[in-house]
Amino acid sequence: MTSIEKVSQWIEIFGEKITANREHLNKLDTAIGDGDHGSNLTRGAAAVKEKAAENDYDNLANFFKDVGMTLVSKVGGASGPLYGSAFMGMAKKAKESDDMAELLEAGLEAIQKRGKADVGEKTMIDEWAPVIESVKAGSFNQDVIDESLESTREMKATKGRASYLGDRSIGHIDPGAQSSAYLFEALLEAGVIDG
Repeated sequence: MTSIEKVSQWIEIFGEKITANREHLNKLDTAIGDGDHGSNLTRGAAAVKEKAAENDYDNLANFFKDVGMTLVSKVGGASGPLYGSAFMGMAKKAKESDDMAELLEAGLEAIQKRGKADVGEKTMIDEWAPVIESVKAGSFNQDVIDESLESTREMKATKGRASYLGDRSIGHIDPGAQSSAYLFEALLEAGVIDG
């Protein structure tokens, strides 16, 4: 069972990681995007923290819904709608399940629906999909996060702004995969899933 306390701690740690690594994310995004991934998500993290502080949540569905709505409304670029969709998908699933693998899978499905991307196209999905598989298999740990992230370096982007670069997108870590790596590191650190 996934507790609301641990989940809110997870999102808080994620916000801290995003904020601390804002410049790194912007730098990754400058190479293959428009250079504001870190700044956009930092703004979103601050808004989510503020929203969470205003409410006393007693269920995951409401918490995830507020996180998702806040990200969609406060974060520019593609990352707001994509992360927002993920948490909205998780909110829907949380009405019937508190299994973390199922919740994350619902989040991934929502990202894919919104972004029309698939595994291997150098997007955040290349971080989410292997992590979810490992959560299901009970083998989730830091190595899975690191390996999935590193795998995006040699991929050629075929979705999003990076796709305009074609072969020049090869050799760069995908910024969305990097921010997703922080999301999953925070998941480990908050003890939501034992890795």
